[in-house]
Amino acid sequence: MQISVVGEQISQEEINAYIDYGTKKYSGRIISGMTVKTDGEFVDLKYEFADVPFDRIRRITGYLVGTLDRFNNGKRAEESDRVKHVV
Repeated sequence: MQISVVGEQISQEEINAYIDYGTKKYSGRIISGMTVKTDGEFVDLKYEFADVPFDRIRRITGYLVGTLDRFNNGKRAEESDRVKHVV
């Protein structure tokens, strides 16, 4: 994890506390970096998160599918006959 401190220097113990805070607040997400900006008594925290893998999901004839491997021949033909529009 990449950590940047802007402003006054802070202890490693305080940095670890901010990491623990972010880990609890954003549970389920992987923190890849953190910026701690200090201004007197105020501290701004900015967390950066690792990319989340994305699977394409399409709506075909009322079904939400990621891949067509479970479709029978009729549904595969239906999908191949569809008019594809470009954005």
